[in-house]
Formats: sequence, C-alpha cells, structure tokens
Amino acid sequence: MTHDWSPLDAELALWKRAGLTLPLWWRDDDATAPSPALDRLNDLSVETGLPVHLAVVPEPAVPELAAYLSGRENLIPVVHGWAHRNHQKPDAKKSEFGAGRPVKAALEDAQRGLARMCDLFGDDLSSMFVPPWNRISDTVSAGLPLLGYNMLSTFTPRKAQEAAPGLTRINTHLDPIDWRGTRGLADPDALIAQATTQLRDRRDGRADNHEPYGLLTHHLVHDDAIWQFTRDIVTRLIKGPGVPWTTPRQ
Repeated sequence: MTHDWSPLDAELALWKRAGLTLPLWWRDDDATAPSPALDRLNDLSVETGLPVHLAVVPEPAVPELAAYLSGRENLIPVVHGWAHRNHQKPDAKKSEFGAGRPVKAALEDAQRGLARMCDLFGDDLSSMFVPPWNRISDTVSAGLPLLGYNMLSTFTPRKAQEAAPGLTRINTHLDPIDWRGTRGLADPDALIAQATTQLRDRRDGRADNHEPYGLLTHHLVHDDAIWQFTRDIVTRLIKGPGVPWTTPRQ
C-alpha cells in the first residue's frame, strides 16, 4: 500500500534548506534469542545504514543471541529490565520498575540485568537501561547510576537531558504499532503527521534536537505492513537530515 509521505517530505526539505541535521537512532525491544524476525531486522538495519539498539531481556536471553550479535556492529545490545515481568496491581499500567514496587527490589533486578548482560555480551554491551513498558519511577531512576548505568531510554520527547544525576535520557519518539487496537500497523497518516510535527517542533526550537530522534520497534510482532513502513520512514530520514547516532559500548 502506498502512503502519502508528502507532509514529511516537505518538512525534510525545510531541514535541508536550513542546513540542519537530525541525530537519529533506532531501538528495538524484547529480544531474547535469534529468530527469522531478528534476521529480517538485521537485514533492514544493514540495508538502511541505521544501527539498531537491541533491548535484550536479560533473564530469558540465551547465549546463542550473544553469538549472533558478535561481529555485527550494527546491532548494539542494551539492557531491557530483568524479566519483563509486571509488578503492578491489576488495575494499574504494567511496569517492572514502577512506583508500585519496593525500590530496593527493583534496583536489585536492574543490577542482575546488567550483570547478566555483561556476562553475555562483554564489551559489546552499552550501559543503557530500557525499562519494560517504558515505565520507571523517579526513585529507581536515581539509583541506576550507582549500578553502572549511564543512560535511560523510555518513550516520548524528554523534558530534561538527565533523568537523574549521571543518567542521560535518550528516549524514543515514534512507534508504528497499534498496541491498543489491531496490534498491526497504526494509521500511517497519523504516524506521518506525528513524525512531521515532531520534526517541525525541533526545527522551530520547541523540542530538544540534541536528543537523538528515536524509532521504536518490536521485531517479534511485526507484520509485513510494519516492516514496510519502518523501511520507508528510516530511508526517508537517512536520505534527509538524519545522521545515525549510537550509544558508546562499554
């Protein structure tokens, strides 16, 4: 299906005319093992030239995933919580590291996650913490630097450069999946409009363009429409003002 990309294309043209650049990054969540979907993600990353920060769930992650990522500079492992297990009450939004859980227990899991990921990936690991469901309490965030984390990533434009002292916030901004509906591709026109507005806000100084603009995907649940939309938007951004951004490895 062909979508109307003209609003985004027009915005990207304004960026080019103004000589602006867009720091661009890609985060993909919930990896635990090699799979055909991970193959497809890797191939798309190589094709577009945009590396993927692979948020790996530490507890169920298998050594075969570490072997798969070894030598693939375009796939960067980051820590995705501990077990991707909800600790909230049934009527609350899901979270593994939210306010409904004792801070000590949450930080112990965050520490386990980092240790497990260091064992699996060694120096290839980036010290970024990605809480499942993109939710984390401020008190848990404040304790992450003491464990060895230096970055935190959730969703929506950041309001401040640091989530806590010593913890840089690098969020994601566009998710193509309709999580509350079909769980397929969200309305493409709405996604294009959202990306266009977000880039306009950066160009006009209403949003922080020092924060890398982040695409959030979940390779294990993609259908063909999501894969195609992802390819289309990454290709446009890279050909436009997008400059790939990656986290430092350990």
